[in-house]
Amino acid sequence: MPRRRFHQTYQLAQQIGCFDEYPAISEGVDPQVNISRSDRVQPFHLICEKDTMIVLMSGAAKVEFRQSSVNYVIGTPGEMIYVPARIPHRVVPSEETILYRYKAEHAGLEAVAWYCEGCASEVARVTWDTAEELPQEGYLRATAAFNSDQAMRTCDTCGKEHPPVDTTGNRWQEIIDELTAETDEDDDW
Repeated sequence: MPRRRFHQTYQLAQQIGCFDEYPAISEGVDPQVNISRSDRVQPFHLICEKDTMIVLMSGAAKVEFRQSSVNYVIGTPGEMIYVPARIPHRVVPSEETILYRYKAEHAGLEAVAWYCEGCASEVARVTWDTAEELPQEGYLRATAAFNSDQAMRTCDTCGKEHPPVDTTGNRWQEIIDELTAETDEDDDW
């Protein structure tokens, strides 16, 4: 599926899974725009080295922040939610949402983190460089590691063991395959 134009947002959203962060515009544009659709809580807190912006296109969601003076922001269609660099955050939809995330084309480091439901301490974090690994590769690798490793899911502070996260509904592997194929085609020129 080639990258789409903005005017096809709702058509494209029907093909997008949960927190896919699918690139919606051509490479070479800064910032890049990524689209996601979801009806469930993001399975991790995302941490971006650079500032990002979330724009809700439909639905309603709360964006929760960690290590910030703001705990959360409630978003409705058309709202722009600024996410400062290095602030862990996750999207918690109250109904099915379609959202765009604006990121720097060369986004630098990204990470996902999980926090203890009991004491709020950080339980685990996985970091990658977006110049070397697609975000979807990082999401897939990190959630697979978290889900398969009981020690990684156990809080060092209070000892609470957290269940594996639900990644149902995402298309990360399909997006990896598609974007990798696009890159391979570009290399053939």
